[in-house]
Amino acid sequence: MKSIKFIFGILSFLLIGQSGLRAQYANQEQADKLNYTVEQAYETVQVKPVKGKKVKNVILMIGDGMGLTQISMAWVANQGKLNVDNFPYTGLARTYAGNKLITDSGAAGTAMATGQKTRYHSVGVDMDGNPLTSLTDLAHEKGLGTGVVVTCGLTDATPAAFCSNHADREQLEAIAAGYLNCNVDFIFGGGRTDFNKRSDERDLLKEMEERGYQLADSWADVEDYKGEKLFAVVDDGQLPLAKERGDVWQKAALKAIDELSKHKKGFFAMLEGSRIDDCGHWNDVPALMGEIFDFDQTIGKVLEWAEKDGETLVVVLADHETGGLTLLDGSIEAGQVEGHFSTGGHSGIVIPVFAYGPGASEFSGTYENTDVFRKIAELLKLQ
Repeated sequence: MKSIKFIFGILSFLLIGQSGLRAQYANQEQADKLNYTVEQAYETVQVKPVKGKKVKNVILMIGDGMGLTQISMAWVANQGKLNVDNFPYTGLARTYAGNKLITDSGAAGTAMATGQKTRYHSVGVDMDGNPLTSLTDLAHEKGLGTGVVVTCGLTDATPAAFCSNHADREQLEAIAAGYLNCNVDFIFGGGRTDFNKRSDERDLLKEMEERGYQLADSWADVEDYKGEKLFAVVDDGQLPLAKERGDVWQKAALKAIDELSKHKKGFFAMLEGSRIDDCGHWNDVPALMGEIFDFDQTIGKVLEWAEKDGETLVVVLADHETGGLTLLDGSIEAGQVEGHFSTGGHSGIVIPVFAYGPGASEFSGTYENTDVFRKIAELLKLQ
């Protein structure tokens, strides 16, 4: 009897020990995802305000899920500097959807793209599911160049709000088909399988080519692009995270701007750092910092371009905040941050808006996310 008790005791000890080790490893893994220390901070640009000129071009840069805390954390992690520090005007935008307090990228993207609140999970349609006219549509009608450059799949919610129309953002194949009728000249992102490996066996890439688009499936193809319309789908799914993809999105954004600037009447471009949102959903601070750093470095290059041009308005904002992130502690000198997430979803707080260039003062104050559409449309005289 004693030997049996002894054996059970040993087994209990081993099981408890293993459970303790698993818990220890899990806690360490979680701690690693909530802490970050920069390896090498990057230098930021310095640009002078542009005054007294008309708005010819608008570049709308959306950091998906990038709330004020995400920006504050990145500022600390980059040792007290970000390119968004250059923006002379800031505002706050409310993000709620037409039928839900906590929005998603579909409803929020639609609000900014079309000026109307819509249902949660809808893209490019009103509350009743009717197609809406977007900024890209209006700009195209006025003879302006148009561009959409993202790090997600092109059928994801934000680009879909500017390029397609559907009551349900999950209907990816239907959203992909909507691109056949979009009014965008330069398109760059991922999501290739929604276009060429479909249940209806259609090859939408071939159909896009038949509609006058030059196709590209790699950065080399994009770099060599010389034409009027480009449809670049460079990954089967989303683009990799910043650590793996390097500066390809930065280069694609600048390529789009350079090409669109050839339009004599001006251009409208939407550039999205899409994968910031994913890192918020994962509650992963190191990955989040990598995505925001990439986004902010792109902002710096765009600002330098806009300063030189003199007639370009740059607006940077988020569609919503993701993760309910809090900055708990850190060190500016060391570039170290410690965070805490309250959710794996979105939160309903207002999001910051930064503006630079002619017309930037219009973005001061607190307003609805639908007003972003109205302000841009008025400044470009689209309506």
